[in-house]
Amino acid sequence: MIIQLEKAAVVPVITEHLKQQGYKTTEVTTQHAHYLVAIGKKDLDIRTIGQLPGVRDVHHVSDDYKLVSRKWRVQPTVLDLGDGVTIGEGTLALCAGPCSIESEAQMEKVMAHLTDHGVRLMRGGVFKPRSSPYSFRGLGMEGLKLFHGMAQARGIKIVTEVMQVSQVEEMHDYVDVFQVGARNTQNFNLLDALGSVDKPVLLKRGISGTIEELLSSAEYVFSGGNEKLILCERGIRTFETASRNTLDLNAVPILKEKSHLPVIVDPSHGIGLRDYVPPMALAAVLAGADGIVYETHETPETAASDGQQTLNFDESARLIRNLRRVFALRGELE
Repeated sequence: MIIQLEKAAVVPVITEHLKQQGYKTTEVTTQHAHYLVAIGKKDLDIRTIGQLPGVRDVHHVSDDYKLVSRKWRVQPTVLDLGDGVTIGEGTLALCAGPCSIESEAQMEKVMAHLTDHGVRLMRGGVFKPRSSPYSFRGLGMEGLKLFHGMAQARGIKIVTEVMQVSQVEEMHDYVDVFQVGARNTQNFNLLDALGSVDKPVLLKRGISGTIEELLSSAEYVFSGGNEKLILCERGIRTFETASRNTLDLNAVPILKEKSHLPVIVDPSHGIGLRDYVPPMALAAVLAGADGIVYETHETPETAASDGQQTLNFDESARLIRNLRRVFALRGELE
């Protein structure tokens, strides 16, 4: 059960009432509202709760993930990142950039490419989780500060990965969207820490994670106080070896039916092969994705990481045009 409150002062009264009914309550205060999440096995007429002083609304939600469920918030969440940049239902958010931030010159070229094509979101890692300890692992905080300053000057919002709790505070002022990568989707200490910040969090699906597990991870962040969440399908590990991962586009309509949160797709990691990234990105839009995040670099062959799945600028420009055409077509089909 989710109880939306008019004010926090009524919490003790409602908590005591629910305790007598055999319910355990958790108080949740977010950027936008005040809630009580009540868990119990006994059937309860929610009208008795709705009539209590200070209760704005009450909803019965059977899912384990309650706050991110669409069973109580029917209207989809749309995130406003400021300066006219939004992510959610009715828009197609495009986010592109290199796997890793390598240099000022590289960022200059990527940002020029994005602004030339009207893309306002740039991805790029400064802390890179790599399978090999000998691979390039990012430029760290100095790279992030440079990235942020250059992006701000060009009206671009940045998405970059945070890997551990200790990085959240130092990164906060230089990030527009915190990304939680596939390896950290069930790092619950990190999710708890991100619940206390007032910045959007992009949650990637774990490499072997189920849809339910992704939603439960989102619930951690929401219950910690942060409603600004984006779900990202980025491929899962299966028995198939023809591609890096198996991009599960089934997840897009399922997530949008189960949750009110925006859903985006990362076809670069999803399939891991440059030639197949564009068709999978287009398919994701037709499946209902609210956005696409992919990798682009002036010369992918020289990229410090993930060059095999990265589009060059010509390929990226073509994809941007086609994504917008397919999004318009989807609107006509609906």
